[in-house]
Amino acid sequence: MDPYTPRVRAGGRKKNLTLSAKEYHKVTDTIASVRRNRHYVEDELVEDIDIRVQASRESGRRRRDEASFEAERSFVRAPLNSRVVSSSGHRDKGKGKARDTSLYDVAVEIQEALVLEDLLYVLMGIEGTHITYHPDCSSDDEDPLNGMRFVVAPSLDPSLRDLVERILPLATYYTAISAFIESRSHLDFGLVNHALCASMRDMLKDYQTLLSQLEHAFNTSPQFTLQKLWFYVHPTLHTLSLLYLLITDLATADDPTAELSSSSSEASDAEEDARNEALGLGGAKLKAVLSEIKTTGLGVNGGASGIAVKGGEVLAILHDRMQSMSGDPAARELYGALLRDAGKPYVEMVQAWIRTGKLDDPYEELLVKESKFINRGTLEMDYTDEYWERRYTLRDGSTVGGSSKAHQAGVPPPRSAGGRLPGGACVPAVLERWKHKILLAGKYLNVIRECGIEIRRESSQDDDEDLSMEDERFYKCIEDAYTHANRTLLQLLLRDQQLIPRLRSLKRYFFLSQSSFLTHLLDLSHTELRKSAKSASLVKLQSLLDLALNTDAQGEDAMFREDVKVTMAGSGLYEWLLTVVNVSGLEEGDAAEGHGHAHESQKKEREKDKDDKKQMLAIDALTLDYHVKFPLSLVISRKTILRYQLIFRFLLHLKHVEQSLSAMWIEHKTVAWRRPTRPRGTGPEAGRQTPQTPQKDWHSEFENWRKRVFLLRARMLAFVQQILAFTTFEVLEPNWRKLESKLEAGKVETVDQLLRDHVDFLDTCLKECMLTSSKLLRAYSRLIVTCSTFALYTASFTKSANNAIAAADTPDGDHSMAKRWDILGKFETNFNHWYALHGCLTDYIV
Repeated sequence: MDPYTPRVRAGGRKKNLTLSAKEYHKVTDTIASVRRNRHYVEDELVEDIDIRVQASRESGRRRRDEASFEAERSFVRAPLNSRVVSSSGHRDKGKGKARDTSLYDVAVEIQEALVLEDLLYVLMGIEGTHITYHPDCSSDDEDPLNGMRFVVAPSLDPSLRDLVERILPLATYYTAISAFIESRSHLDFGLVNHALCASMRDMLKDYQTLLSQLEHAFNTSPQFTLQKLWFYVHPTLHTLSLLYLLITDLATADDPTAELSSSSSEASDAEEDARNEALGLGGAKLKAVLSEIKTTGLGVNGGASGIAVKGGEVLAILHDRMQSMSGDPAARELYGALLRDAGKPYVEMVQAWIRTGKLDDPYEELLVKESKFINRGTLEMDYTDEYWERRYTLRDGSTVGGSSKAHQAGVPPPRSAGGRLPGGACVPAVLERWKHKILLAGKYLNVIRECGIEIRRESSQDDDEDLSMEDERFYKCIEDAYTHANRTLLQLLLRDQQLIPRLRSLKRYFFLSQSSFLTHLLDLSHTELRKSAKSASLVKLQSLLDLALNTDAQGEDAMFREDVKVTMAGSGLYEWLLTVVNVSGLEEGDAAEGHGHAHESQKKEREKDKDDKKQMLAIDALTLDYHVKFPLSLVISRKTILRYQLIFRFLLHLKHVEQSLSAMWIEHKTVAWRRPTRPRGTGPEAGRQTPQTPQKDWHSEFENWRKRVFLLRARMLAFVQQILAFTTFEVLEPNWRKLESKLEAGKVETVDQLLRDHVDFLDTCLKECMLTSSKLLRAYSRLIVTCSTFALYTASFTKSANNAIAAADTPDGDHSMAKRWDILGKFETNFNHWYALHGCLTDYIV
């Protein structure tokens, strides 16, 4: 037997929901026949019903002739369509009087039948005959999310009225939920709201099915009573009340005036309304204007009122409702089902992010946000590494090491009610402890993907199944994705990109672990480095550096030498370090005062040292730069290169001063410094026998002056060598060994830990080199300047010694000894002062 195939109706489905005359007569005749068959109906009432049915037929014919009857209420209208509530002026006054008086003389059984018929319409949101809209209820003034309110005719029997009033909240809940579904189905509310509305719509379908069954029982069973209706709808009343509480929370989360307006409307009484009306303050339009002004004012100050309740905030509210109603099994089951359904789009976005590194969040609902204006090109010029730190961040502004002002800048303010962050910035409570792993898993994969490496994941059985936030497999999936992405990126950095050899080359070039190339460079570029920083040729210095590196580099040391470049700093080392310390090295209590003091001091130093900076020598501004490509630029970033450059410039100054003082020691081996000044035949004994020996006094004083020059040069050289040895052997080498052993032993488990360990290593080196204390930096700068200036006086001292020896042979003798002692005394006093201060500060800090 062939299967039956239904035919397609010609013309398709009718879009017009109005009934034809034949259908309308059929419906009204059916209602009349049902009433006629009931044994409760008396003969007088049957005649009255026939008259009403005939009158409704005639009014139906008149409505068909009109162009539109949108203002008319009909029980055949779809409940989800917008209702236009007619005002009191459009209602038929005669019909209203009939409503008020029609049930007074009617038996209770007949009243129950009439009210049952009205209830079946009212429960769908359609106004009935004896159950009508509340007089104060208007579609223009009332919020549709509050639901439509209904009142019962006063002529209804009190025993029936009590039972009907128990059922009527169900109609209010239904209309409110329907309005919520219609409003939150808009695209702007996001996928989570769409999924929530779809789940609620399925629940309302079950409710509508129940009403259809109740209507069938009303039409076919004479034993169907109001008590049976209450028995069937009572469980549904609890379910819809839970949904109504939920939509109330969702509707008032972004509207702080909703609760205020509702409470104020309940508190108002008839006397107050009459007084306001007499003063000209009444009327719906004026109230609407005042409400709009209040809403606008609160919206300006509310901060987050302009952001819709969507994404993670919806899930957070659902989770809070489920936790607060955990004692009610029905409520927990209902909210749990809604949370599973509403969380499906959220879970899918999280899975796409942690598996592929792609962020598909068109409505900004996810806890991760992307700053698309930041790209990989900023790594070569930006010292804050925005690509890694700010390209992908959490919407709530939190970081692994704690929130900072930079991350809090783009975080929206919390809601005025409850303090919850709005929209996607609100992280669901169940994901709070997993949010950092979610961020890092996708961030790692995104870096790998942008390197041109295809991401391949073996599909597991869990990937194909639907997961929810209450499923343990979802969190196992997050953990596995985080582990996989972390391991893949670490392997890419350590093995494929040769991170450890790169760091060794940085140590060799910037920490001068094998400084033969620097000595060669200083010898080759001695003439060029004596020029001012603006006059020195970077091209010539770069060629001399390449020559020095190619001459000395062998084996592993020759790796990556083409990435080392010569550059000139814009300011002196110690001025730059003092600026950094004054800006970032303050306590919170002294931040404002210190900032103002630093600003004033910087302004004075700019004016005072304006000419000095113009004349800054190339040796004082010389530094190295190191260029790497992505993704190594995440680890060897601009901020880490800056730290390397600071340490290199400090070591370079020490090396240069040491070389200058060593050259001075060679100069002191010349004849002018070694030649005896006493004439032959004179000695200490001969000097004692002569009462006045001016010649002997000059010779002794000159010998003492030369010895004091030797002693001061030796003290300065010893100080510089001690600082250099302490920095290299006591600070840089041990800290480097710790970092290297940690990397080689595999103790670094995450990429962020690798970045933190690298930055901590450099910060520790700067701190232990005592380059983070402003007082020590001043002492350092004074001592180094004193030593370098003293080394520059080598030729002057030699010339002065030659002149003194030549003048001693003349009859007039040498008269410049006092000037020599004055110059040497200034150097000694300055060096002794800052050396003693440096020792005290070192003991105090250590």
